[in-house]
Amino acid sequence: MLMRTDPFRELDRLAQALGTPARPAAMPIDAYRKGDSFLVQFDLPGVQADSIDLTVEKNVLSVHAERSRPESDGVEMLLAERPQGTFSRQLFLGETLDTERIEAEYTNGVLTLRIPVAETAKPRKVAINSNNNERTAIRA
Repeated sequence: MLMRTDPFRELDRLAQALGTPARPAAMPIDAYRKGDSFLVQFDLPGVQADSIDLTVEKNVLSVHAERSRPESDGVEMLLAERPQGTFSRQLFLGETLDTERIEAEYTNGVLTLRIPVAETAKPRKVAINSNNNERTAIRA
């Protein structure tokens, strides 16, 4: 599960949405659970797949990407609203996720991560011994 620990998260989200040329807006994400996996999708339109760097250290997942304008001599830029430069985002992952088996796919400008729930965090049945030597399974 994703952990939320930042008390200023909403303020940071507003500041990131506005962005500045020196510090572009952060990449928007969606995160949700589907079955025994968490899916996280990052919007990275116009980013080349080879410029994306994805790392996991302990329970911190970091995504870094770079987008730049094509170099063109003799071109006069009339309007430049699309953020350029380096984008980064970090997520704190709960201990119930299996960070050893993360899968990543980049399609149509969207980086999708599939993070499975750890086997130890899934519900399991526990046998209970009773006085009359009958075993009853109870879902834990």
